[in-house]
Amino acid sequence: MNTAVHTTRNTGYCSHGMAPSDNTESASIASAALPGTGRAQRRARRVIKPLLNNLWKVSIEGLENVPTDGPAILCPNHISFFDSVFTMAYAGRQISFVGKAEYMDSWKTKHLFPALGMIPIDRAGGSKSEGALIAAENVLRRGELFGIYPEGTRSRDGMLYKGHTGAARLAVKLGCPIIPVGIIGTREIQPPDKILPKVGLQCTVKFGQPILPQRYLERGDDHMVLREMTDELMFEIRELTGQEYRNVYATKKAESIPTEQAVISGS
Repeated sequence: MNTAVHTTRNTGYCSHGMAPSDNTESASIASAALPGTGRAQRRARRVIKPLLNNLWKVSIEGLENVPTDGPAILCPNHISFFDSVFTMAYAGRQISFVGKAEYMDSWKTKHLFPALGMIPIDRAGGSKSEGALIAAENVLRRGELFGIYPEGTRSRDGMLYKGHTGAARLAVKLGCPIIPVGIIGTREIQPPDKILPKVGLQCTVKFGQPILPQRYLERGDDHMVLREMTDELMFEIRELTGQEYRNVYATKKAESIPTEQAVISGS
């Protein structure tokens, strides 16, 4: 099956004024959360991408909006387990994603998912979730891509839900862009509660125009700023996917970066 891909790429969206983290303990924790990610993910992409192309009709749009170097936060809608697979395979660069800590309880995924770039997050919140924030910040400070689902959990009805502000918090703190990502078709490939995916269907991944945090930076640590930036993100995702939007949070506990625990300080 053929894959339609735009290959023209841009660079340099991020603010290069990011200072190295002065918390060596936090950096150590973050590094430990991602053992051997780079090599494992590059090898996986070489295998997974041709497999996806053979099993489904994949169309990629707007890849030029993903910078070829430097940090950026990719924020897709979340309608299927396969969302992370398609995003990782076609983003074209190393990317680390937040994933639920329950994956660490299974021998099948305990070592595989972190090696492929998953940052486990404990949905109990508080200090148990703070490690994910540390790891995500360290990924971005290394100049890599970080992926997070702003809805916080999978949409079981296919609608788009209100976004959590964790991605905006990181973008404002580090001065890096948010790339909205619209994924269409993965819910049909693997409907809710179905174990086996359906082959031969269409999947489209759209990378939208970057949302730059610079126009928000002067307003500082204001929750309304983060809310406005997140609402802009969700509007852009809706434009990419055509999903019906619900201005309420998804009902399950969020698999997302904490929105209230961390305080933004000057970079």
